[in-house]
Amino acid sequence: MKRQAMIVLCAAALIQSGVTRAEGVELPQFRSLFNGKDLTGWVNVNTAEDTWSVRDGLLVCSGHPIGVMRSDRQYENFILHIEWRHMEAGGNSGVFVWSEGTVPEGKRLPKGMEVQMLELDWVNQHKRPDGSLPPIAYVHGELFGAGGLEATPDNPRGNRSISLENRCKGKGQWNVYDVVCVDGTVKLAVNGKFVNSIRNSSVKKGYLCLESEGAEIHFRNIWILELPPGITSPENTAPVVP
Repeated sequence: MKRQAMIVLCAAALIQSGVTRAEGVELPQFRSLFNGKDLTGWVNVNTAEDTWSVRDGLLVCSGHPIGVMRSDRQYENFILHIEWRHMEAGGNSGVFVWSEGTVPEGKRLPKGMEVQMLELDWVNQHKRPDGSLPPIAYVHGELFGAGGLEATPDNPRGNRSISLENRCKGKGQWNVYDVVCVDGTVKLAVNGKFVNSIRNSSVKKGYLCLESEGAEIHFRNIWILELPPGITSPENTAPVVP
């Protein structure tokens, strides 16, 4: 992550937490969720043994079968920095925040807030019955509740929130997502600019999940900065996986 961007994000975190050096409290710090060597800190939920691997310092997802890998612990309020690139035209994936760590029987994806990661050609490959194309903004960072999670979109497309600016890059190119998650609100910056948000999430604490959904995708530089907790009830918390 560029130093200037890191400073901006840290400043935002400090404003949220009210922490200052004068109080003698340790400042929040980003820490890595991927060490570039192995899958330490991640748990396979419902994919194959070879769905997730590490290659040349990158976290590689084959895309098969459809399912997720989750973090080994839950998170509540935080800033997530994650970089990703699709390797196939029309590729589909995403990262779930405030997610359940298991998948219901008969389903392939968990309940959670999905931060969509689609390759730009997806809209051309998924025409509507009348031959028209889905809105191109759909592939540039849509936010929505999946599996029964409820939320209020700030930029509605039905019950989903659509990006206000098209900023994602296509096949083989790296994209940068900065995801700020605080008290049921998610704000998404795509390649250096905030373009989407959703609020009133019915779940405010849960697991992070990386999604395998039919196409090879690579991840790198996965960092998290945890913020102070909020007023989160057990009803707003995903079940803890033993």
